[in-house]
Amino acid sequence: MADTGILVELFAPSAGGSLPDDVSTELQHIMRLLGLSPQELFFKWESYVIKMGVENTKLDYKTVRDLKKDLQDALERESRAKGHQVHQSAVKKTAATPRAVNGGDVFGMLDGMTTATPGSRFSSAAKRKANDFATPAPKSAKSGLNSSPADNKTPIPPRDGQVIAFEKRQNAGEIVQQINSHLPAATAPLDPPTEARVKLKANLDQAKFAYKTMAMKLSEASEVLDDRIDTFTDLIQAHHKLPDSAFGNPAAQSTAEVVTVGRIACDDPSGKLNAASIVLEGSRRMAAGLRVPLKFAAGVGYDVFPGKIVALRGTNVSGEYFSVAEVLSMPRLPPPASSPADIDIHNDRLTSADGETRPLSMLVASGPYTTDIDFSFAPLHALLATAKEQNTDVLVLAGPFLDLEHPVVASGDFEDHLPADAKIEPDRATLNDLFRILIAQPIQDLVRAVPTITIIMVPSLRDAINKHTAWPQDRFPRAALGLPKQVHVVTNPIMLSINEMILAVSTQDVLSELRKENVYQAGKGQAFNDDLLARLTGAVIDQQHFFPVFPPQSRVDLPRPATIPGEVPALGEEERMAVGACLDLSYLKLGEWLKVRPDVLVLPSVLNPFVKVVEGVTCINPGTLSKKRGPGHFAAMTIQPRVISAEEREEEVLGHNVFERARVDITRI
Repeated sequence: MADTGILVELFAPSAGGSLPDDVSTELQHIMRLLGLSPQELFFKWESYVIKMGVENTKLDYKTVRDLKKDLQDALERESRAKGHQVHQSAVKKTAATPRAVNGGDVFGMLDGMTTATPGSRFSSAAKRKANDFATPAPKSAKSGLNSSPADNKTPIPPRDGQVIAFEKRQNAGEIVQQINSHLPAATAPLDPPTEARVKLKANLDQAKFAYKTMAMKLSEASEVLDDRIDTFTDLIQAHHKLPDSAFGNPAAQSTAEVVTVGRIACDDPSGKLNAASIVLEGSRRMAAGLRVPLKFAAGVGYDVFPGKIVALRGTNVSGEYFSVAEVLSMPRLPPPASSPADIDIHNDRLTSADGETRPLSMLVASGPYTTDIDFSFAPLHALLATAKEQNTDVLVLAGPFLDLEHPVVASGDFEDHLPADAKIEPDRATLNDLFRILIAQPIQDLVRAVPTITIIMVPSLRDAINKHTAWPQDRFPRAALGLPKQVHVVTNPIMLSINEMILAVSTQDVLSELRKENVYQAGKGQAFNDDLLARLTGAVIDQQHFFPVFPPQSRVDLPRPATIPGEVPALGEEERMAVGACLDLSYLKLGEWLKVRPDVLVLPSVLNPFVKVVEGVTCINPGTLSKKRGPGHFAAMTIQPRVISAEEREEEVLGHNVFERARVDITRI
């Protein structure tokens, strides 16, 4: 092939005079995918090498794959920027209302009914609708002459192509991923229990989450970030048994080899982390808070992201960068354990009156609970029906419940989306009333059918009903929402003991943040770990924190929420953006794991749902119960009781080993 010969001529000098078959095939695929000539591809390769660093960039299959991803990301950013410019242009064109001489009817739509007096202006918060020049009628006028409910109904974005009703969805109940499939799945008992089979206990002080938001001081935030580095320094010194003299300042020029602990950062605050932009931020105590570029020696592997605390051994001979010779392992939190007597007590709760011990059943789901194309909450009703059918012991519901990014919630026009039997006045209804009708009422029906169920509700920053808008996030009030006593509203994040099992949940999507900023390179003699999801969850466990990323992704870079068709911002109003992380750095310590790692870690994310065992922790991403355009997934768990042998009863404490006796099914709703 002609292109193959040209590619060899251009790329061969850096590859020893020949190109491996996989590299050549991948280069040709990039050319076809992006419509590039061999010469244009070579120019982009040279730019990529300069950006990533000549010393660290070799022409091999993995690097070419990274080049393709980098080019695709650049093309996506360019397309997004062009789309934003087009939208802004449309806003400017539609924002200015044409004026007629003497206040006449510009568009000739009012049949001469206007006077010469200029009409009243809309408020800046009002939305102008494209192709709609009629003055919005008040709700009281909807029943008048020539009025129609459809004229004032908030439209919902249509699906591309034919919209399929939720009841007609396909593959409902299909298991897409599972672990421990050899264990039996939970089934409804013939003799339902008469009392709750679980006991809950919070493993953190939930009262501390009721802090005052938007009161963060810059000095306090910097001290929290600095203290985290010092805490890990003490842990690493004890773990590796290092003397004080082994530690040093990575930014100080010296030929001596030192150990340093610091936070990974990017040399460009607005840029994306890559191998050539990694810098290390030291603590005030060890490095005066200075930052120094990092260069990893040949054969040294790394797996980093902004905010990660790392321990490195190396030198800074030139004073310009710290050369890393070794990445020290981080200390691990111990696994959870209980005494044999406590485990016996928990097992007794799982034993029915006839002496049969039935496993614990649990369902885990994450919002949104309705699609962007409707406001029916049909996926939530289907989930609650499953819990009723299986007589589930524990139901974990992670927010958002009333999603701020849903187009109907964002518009504030709920009147045409309420159930027909809703007994509230739309003009006086609040979001709490909406929650009681759409969410609390179905939950009450479930509790009446299964009175022994335990429901755990974890809020989200995207919840419209929660006044606490920073992470870590406080609970929302239960009484005002009409929730029954079987519902336990907890903080975000939360670590709970469910009998002997420790469950950890955080609704802040840390996995997608890690995926976008993760930089990974396998070390010499190490196999390339292509299981990205396992590495991401392992990073959370390794950092002993629910959200170790810092800084989080900017709201500008997050996907835009769904909007009403034809809606453009009013004059002087900004385009709606995603909620984002909203970290309160002063209270970031509330997201740390203090004593042990959990048995089950639930991290809801927009990434593909999965279940994996990482470092003895059962890690679950149930996905979202409802995707933007259709049904999503949830996780069903069946946990077998802990069986204690005679030899184990002699031990003081026993590990839970939940990952060995828990079957988890990621299921389509």
